Amino acid sequence: MGKRPEDINEDDLRAALNEIKTYVDVTEADLKVIYEKALKHARERLTLEIPVGSVMTKDVFTVMPGSDIRDVAKLLSLHRISGIPVVDADNRVVGIVSEADILSGMGLNRDHGFKDVLRHMVGIPLPHAKSGGKAGDIMNAPAITVRAEDDIRTAAKILDEKRIKRLPVTDAEGVLIGIISRADIVRAAAA
Repeated sequence: MGKRPEDINEDDLRAALNEIKTYVDVTEADLKVIYEKALKHARERLTLEIPVGSVMTKDVFTVMPGSDIRDVAKLLSLHRISGIPVVDADNRVVGIVSEADILSGMGLNRDHGFKDVLRHMVGIPLPHAKSGGKAGDIMNAPAITVRAEDDIRTAAKILDEKRIKRLPVTDAEGVLIGIISRADIVRAAAA
């Protein structure tokens, strides 16, 4: 692994000062302080200016409003995702279905316990359960979205304020072009 810019030392600063062929009224210590402050500002600027489009997932699983919630649940489970955008025939985002929406659509809510879940899994109907539900019946709509040119700070703020895990990314016409999750933002911040 090579030397990184932040590994600069006094010898490097002294060599840089000697390379300048004119008088500079800056000490090595002053130069080091200036460099450290400039490096800090550069890191902040670069960290804060990450467009959503550069970290989003572009291959997004979607469902239509008429999709059966059991099929949606299978997609979530199969692909190990916790939510899926609901799109119309023109691939415009009309809503989003989360794992919590699936459970709610099956009649499982916060009042149901583990025994209720087991009963439901073996085919015993739950009180207040919806049967034959469709994605359009249980989706959160309208979907909260971001644009590819938005900064990831904007996406992070929305995710935090709305207490959600993912945001569909759309173009100016509302057409789905990707999805950004909390994990995508964490990976970008760690890079």
